Amino acid sequence: MEEGRLCQWSVCRSLLAIVQWWGFNVTVIIINKWIFQKLDFKFPLSVSCVHFITSSFGAYMVIKVLKLKPLIVVDPEDRWKRIFPMSFVFCVNIVLGNVSLRYIPVSFMQTIKSFTPATTVILQWLVWKKYFDWRIWASLIPIVGGILLTSITELSFNMFGFCAALFGCLATSTKTILAESLLHGYKFDSINTVYYMAPFATLILGVPAMLLEGNGIMEWFETHPSPWPALIIIFSSGVLAFCLNFSIFYVIHSTTAVTFNVAGNLKVAVAVLISWMIFKNPISGLNAVGCGITLVGCTFYGYVRHLLSQQPPGTPRTPRTPRNRMEQLLPLVNNNDKLDDKI
Repeated sequence: MEEGRLCQWSVCRSLLAIVQWWGFNVTVIIINKWIFQKLDFKFPLSVSCVHFITSSFGAYMVIKVLKLKPLIVVDPEDRWKRIFPMSFVFCVNIVLGNVSLRYIPVSFMQTIKSFTPATTVILQWLVWKKYFDWRIWASLIPIVGGILLTSITELSFNMFGFCAALFGCLATSTKTILAESLLHGYKFDSINTVYYMAPFATLILGVPAMLLEGNGIMEWFETHPSPWPALIIIFSSGVLAFCLNFSIFYVIHSTTAVTFNVAGNLKVAVAVLISWMIFKNPISGLNAVGCGITLVGCTFYGYVRHLLSQQPPGTPRTPRTPRNRMEQLLPLVNNNDKLDDKI
């Protein structure tokens, strides 16, 4: 009887974790799109900078003040040699995501971001000479095919926004590859990742944001009919972005890898549906089919990765790496494939 109650509580906790993760993720995406489209605040660098500042403060509160998470101590020298390069790529990743949101619909941007598994595998194959099981390559076929179909049939296609989203996938993949070589020995979770990387990202982005967008922001402030309520919304998006990182930590520890993968792809579908209901961007039938194929491919990819990871010791696993490169690829981050820090 007690085991049944524990099982029910475990299921309820997992569902609650997934729902709150969905809520924060979709809300951040929708609010960012609202900022660019409805508030006419067309300054993605500044929006990203606000997110980095609020997330830095939030991570400090969680770790140092509230002590909800233990601090992972990093050697001061490693902060510049290892964390700073990662923060630069981390910063580029977030900025490109916000830039793409300015120019293309949420549905198209989310579909392109689903291309990340393919770019990660290809980059690891090209840069690190990793060898992958044929099933991994097969799982990428529907992802690539779905992206191509969605791009060809996108009614609100914008080349600049498309390129920003695509390079954002490359930045995400690069972050994963760099993590394997730069952060070995440190087992970061999403909160500690934000704690160390967000201040560096603020430092990297602050000056470019002021130089490139400062005059435009001042002009917007003078011409916007209600700038102060709009600023509250902008800063609220930063708070929600940090809450998203906290929710990622919670959902990872409340679900299995397979559940997380499936829930992540369903989250994309929910974001696409809600954004369509709010912004009414036109979506053709073939475009919706392409998006669906991409999500099915991502689910299949996650399933194959999980299946291969469950093989008994001694069985060839993927990725298979030449022995002379093994020392360069020491394990570093728990649940590294699951983390998708968005601030």
